[in-house]
Amino acid sequence: MKLKLLIATAIVCQSVSSFAQKQVLKNDLRAPAYPLVTIDPNTSAWSYSNELNADVVRHWTGKSFPLLGVLKVDGKPYRFLGKEEAELLPLARMGEHAAWTGSYVVSEPASDWMKPSFDARQWKMGAAPFGTKDKEPNVETDWQEPKIWVRREVELTEDLTGKSVYIEFTHDDDAILYVNGIEVANTGNSTGKNSRVKLPEHVVKTLKKGKNILAGYCYNRVANGYFDFGLFTEKEGSIQFDNEANQITSNVQATQTHYSFNCGPVDLNITFTAPMFLDKLDLMARPVNYLSYTVHAKDGKKHQVQLYLEAAPNWALNSPLQDATSSSFISGNLQFVKTGSKSQQVLGKKGDDLRIDWGYFYMAGAKSKTKSAVGSSHQLRSNFLKSENSSSPNGGQQLALMQTFDVSSSYQDKILLGYDDLYSIQYFGQNLRPYWNTNGNSSIEKQFELADKEYTVLKKAADKFDAELWGTALRNGGEDYAALCALAYRQAIAAHKLVKAPNGDLLLLSKENDSNGSIGTVDVTYPSAPIFLYYNPELAKALMNAIFYYSESNKWTKPFAAHDVGTYPLANGQTYGGDMPVEESGNMLLLTYALAKVEGNAAYAKKHWKVLSTWVDYLVDKGLDPENQLCTDDFAGHFAHNANLSIKDILGIASYGYLAQMLGEEATAKKYLTEAKAMAVKWKKMAEDGDHYKLTFNKTGTWSQQ
Repeated sequence: MKLKLLIATAIVCQSVSSFAQKQVLKNDLRAPAYPLVTIDPNTSAWSYSNELNADVVRHWTGKSFPLLGVLKVDGKPYRFLGKEEAELLPLARMGEHAAWTGSYVVSEPASDWMKPSFDARQWKMGAAPFGTKDKEPNVETDWQEPKIWVRREVELTEDLTGKSVYIEFTHDDDAILYVNGIEVANTGNSTGKNSRVKLPEHVVKTLKKGKNILAGYCYNRVANGYFDFGLFTEKEGSIQFDNEANQITSNVQATQTHYSFNCGPVDLNITFTAPMFLDKLDLMARPVNYLSYTVHAKDGKKHQVQLYLEAAPNWALNSPLQDATSSSFISGNLQFVKTGSKSQQVLGKKGDDLRIDWGYFYMAGAKSKTKSAVGSSHQLRSNFLKSENSSSPNGGQQLALMQTFDVSSSYQDKILLGYDDLYSIQYFGQNLRPYWNTNGNSSIEKQFELADKEYTVLKKAADKFDAELWGTALRNGGEDYAALCALAYRQAIAAHKLVKAPNGDLLLLSKENDSNGSIGTVDVTYPSAPIFLYYNPELAKALMNAIFYYSESNKWTKPFAAHDVGTYPLANGQTYGGDMPVEESGNMLLLTYALAKVEGNAAYAKKHWKVLSTWVDYLVDKGLDPENQLCTDDFAGHFAHNANLSIKDILGIASYGYLAQMLGEEATAKKYLTEAKAMAVKWKKMAEDGDHYKLTFNKTGTWSQQ
C-alpha cells in the first residue's frame, strides 16, 4: 500500500511504504496527558498523571470525569484506574445551581470589609452569579466594572469543627476568598471554574452554628467577568479503595493506550482502544470505545477475581451539581448502565470550558458475565468489597459494572464505553444528528452491538494500524517523531465532530479547545489538516466545507475568509470578535492547493473558484504589508506589518496560481504566480535585518525567520 505524506509547510508529497512492526511497540514518551476515551470534543477522557491510579480521570478541560477501576483478587482490592474523590455535600450551593443573594460593591470598601463584624447595610444586594451579563448566560447580577467585593451570609445548623470543609468558586479573573474574615484562597492572575480549596483546621473551627460570612473579591482584567462561590462538606467514609495496584508500564500508541499492573498474585494488562480509522467513516464516527483487560496468574494457582468499573454522572453533566438520572437495562447480548442530565436541554450550551449535559453516557458488558448496579458511590463500593448483592440500592446515580471469574492461567474480557449525544451540531439554524445516525435510523444500542460483535477484528486492525503508523513515522522522522505522532493521533481526531450538512456535504467541525470554543476555526483546521489529507482527503474537504458554504451562501459577505462559523456546538456564523483576513484567506488557499496535490486534480478548487478568486484578490491588494490585524498567534494581539503574515499571503497567492495552472487557466496562473514571485523578492528586502529577518517590517531587532 502506498501512502501520501503531506508536509504542509512546503506542500510536498512523497510516497512511503506502510510498515508493520511485528514486535511489541513501546512508546517511552512521558505524555503530558494520556488518552483514555476519545470520541469527540465532548466525550474526551484523559489521565493527567504518570500513574493511571494517581489521579481522577479528567475531561480535557481538567474537570473530573470519574472512572474507577478495581480488581479484587481473592478478596483483596487493587485500584488500577482513577482515584476516589471525596463526596461533597452542599452547605451553601453556588449560584449556578441554587439562587443565593449577597451584598456587594464595585468600589473599594474599608479594609475590614470581609470580617463578620463589618456593617454592610449600605451595600447593594444582588443575586449570584455576578458577571458581564451580556457575555455570560448564567449571570444574575450584571457586573461591568473592573472589581467587585461580595459578602454572603451562610446559616449553619451545627458547628463544623473536625469536619472536612471546602470552598468552591468560579472566577474570571483574579479572586481572593475569605471565610469568617480569614483568607483561604488567592488565585493571582488566572481564571477558574468550580475551583475547590480545602479549608485549614483553624478556619473550620470558626464555622459555628448560626450566621457565618463568606466573602470574595474579584478583579476582571479583560473581556468577560464572572464570580460565584459556595461551601461544601465532605461526606464521611467516602474513600474505600485506598489500596493501589502497582503500575509497571504505560504505552501510548495511535489508537490505543496500554497499561500493565501488579495486583498481588496476578498481573493485569488493560488497553483503551478507539478504532478511529480515517478511511472508514462509520468506525471513525462510531461513539463507542473499549476498555479491554487480561489477567495472568503468576503462580499457576486458581484465584477468584472480580473486576469493578464505576463511572459518575459527570460524564453527561456540565457540572457535577446538576441533577442526573441513571439506570441499568439489557439490550441484546449486552448489560448496560446509562446516565444523563434530568434537564436534557439539547444543544443548550456553547463555549469553551464546558462539558456536554444532553444525551447519555453508557457502559456495557456481555450480559452473561456482567452484573450492573446504580446507586450511591459509598453503597456500590461497600457492596463490592463485601461481595454483597449488586442490585441497585436506593439513592445516588453512580454507575457500576462487575465481571467475576476464576483464573489459574489467563483470562481476557472487555467493557464498552460510549455516548449518544442525540444531536451534535446546530448548523445555520438546523440541528444535525451525529454522522452514525444521520438519518435517525440507528440507535446507540445498535452501535454498541456492532462494536461488541466486531471487537476481535477491530482490535487486530488497531494493533496493525498502530504498528504501521509507528513504523512510517519512525522511518521518516525518528523515534521522537514517532512517539509524538502516536500521542497526537487521537487528540487531533477527537477535537472534531463528523456530521452531514443538509445538502449532503461532509462536515468535520473542530472545537477550539482551551482558547474560546470557536467551531470550525480556520487556523485550527490548517495545522490539523495534514493527518486528514494523509489518510482521507474527503475529510480534508469536510474541514473546509463550512467556511466555503458560509461565503457562498452570502451569510458571510466580507472579501476574505471567515475565522470560524460559530461557538461550539452552534455553527450559526462567526462569533469571534476579531477577523483574521490574511491569515484565514491564506490558509484556505494553501489547503485547497494541498488537497489538489494529494488528489491529483483541482476539481474541489473549481467548485469553489469564485470565492477563492475573491480571497486571492484581497491578498494581492492587502497582504504584502498587512495592516493592523490578528494572525494565528492571536494571543500576541494585533500588530501591523507582520512579516510572517506576509509570507502566508504570498504562499496563498502562489497556491491560487498553481490551482489555475491545474485547471488549464494559463493566463490566470501566470498573472498570480508572477505576482507571488515579485512579492517574495520585495519581502526579502523589506524583512532583511542583518543575519535574520524581522518580525515586523517597521522594527529592526525583531525576529521572524533565520
